[in-house]
Amino acid sequence: MLRVVALAARNLTRLWRRSLLTGGLIAIGVVAVLLFVAAAGSFRAMMIGQITDSYLGHLQVHRRGYVAAVETLPLHLNMSARQAQAVEEVAARIPELVAIAPRVKFGAMFSNFTETTNIRVNGIDPARELAVAPALPDRFLQGDRDGLLQRGEILVPELLARGLNVKAGDTVVLIATNRDGSVNGRTLTVRGVISGVTGPGGRDGYVHIEDARAILRSPEAEVSEFVLRARDLAAIPRAAAALEAAFAARAPEGQRVPFEVHAWDRLSPFAAIANMIDVMTLGIRVLLIAIVLVAVMNVMIMAVYERIREIGTIGAMGTPPARILGLFLAEGLLLGIVGVASGILLAFGAVAVLNVFPITFSFGQQTGLLLRPVLPPVEVALVGGTVLLVAVLASLQPAWKAARLDPIAALRHV
Repeated sequence: MLRVVALAARNLTRLWRRSLLTGGLIAIGVVAVLLFVAAAGSFRAMMIGQITDSYLGHLQVHRRGYVAAVETLPLHLNMSARQAQAVEEVAARIPELVAIAPRVKFGAMFSNFTETTNIRVNGIDPARELAVAPALPDRFLQGDRDGLLQRGEILVPELLARGLNVKAGDTVVLIATNRDGSVNGRTLTVRGVISGVTGPGGRDGYVHIEDARAILRSPEAEVSEFVLRARDLAAIPRAAAALEAAFAARAPEGQRVPFEVHAWDRLSPFAAIANMIDVMTLGIRVLLIAIVLVAVMNVMIMAVYERIREIGTIGAMGTPPARILGLFLAEGLLLGIVGVASGILLAFGAVAVLNVFPITFSFGQQTGLLLRPVLPPVEVALVGGTVLLVAVLASLQPAWKAARLDPIAALRHV
């Protein structure tokens, strides 16, 4: 076997210009794919992190039917204190989850004592909210972000702050109607102004969860939704499946599960962008396969055509067809190995340069974001293995043709 590989290497060096050109073409394809995978993966992870870490969280649990009517923030679909406790007990037993935080959501009127507009209010427990949305303080445009807020304070979305000329330290009023139809108001101090996570149209403000319950005059510790954080993005599907299975096991026989579990991609339109990145990555991989297939097959077909008499000679000397087949397959494999090795080294070098001199860009209202591409070993192995497999498959037809040549007819070839 080693003798066959050595002979294949010598055959490639005999036509070193053609071999170099083919190997270079394969290397360019590998570099292009790995750089795209690294950059696209970095952008995808950053985009998901911006959405999940600053607002949505990795997973959310609601009472059944709440998400379908979420635009109206239905108070009658809040979880009772007993249901909320059940959710927390289930979440505590799932190892993929590292944090859980309750929210009380409702619509209210927001007033600076001169003008009034509507606002979506999120009642949060500040310490627990930071555990599931650690990037929330990064959205602060004004005010003290340390600890988010305390009772009697409110975080105002930028759109409302601009429209009503409200700034940190001002006093405002929230007025809301509870599920029984009674109206209640509360005076709050603006702790800070925050940017909208999905653009300038965001109208979501934050108050302490106890203030939210006081405004709504909740008779018990109701919860509109639970936001949960998994160990990492890869653990989200397992955590969601575990939650659904646990809720189903606790439901009385013959009754529907009272809770719904939603991963971030079922709650945000930006999931379509993440899916588009995955489709583009797949397209780039297919393009790489086409480049390698055409390049290697072209070289191997030419090699067989130019060496017909040589193939006839070694066949007449008693070389079995299987060894001739292996010789040409080894040549294709060596071309793939050289191209893959060169491409991987160049890709790692390019990624290192991009991390030393990072590219800046904007996403939504976030500006000055840095693109820091990373090459996961799994992706490198997948791309390299794919190229080598395609290189061997591209050599198979020419190698099969060479192995089946009749030695006498090959020797007569001119």
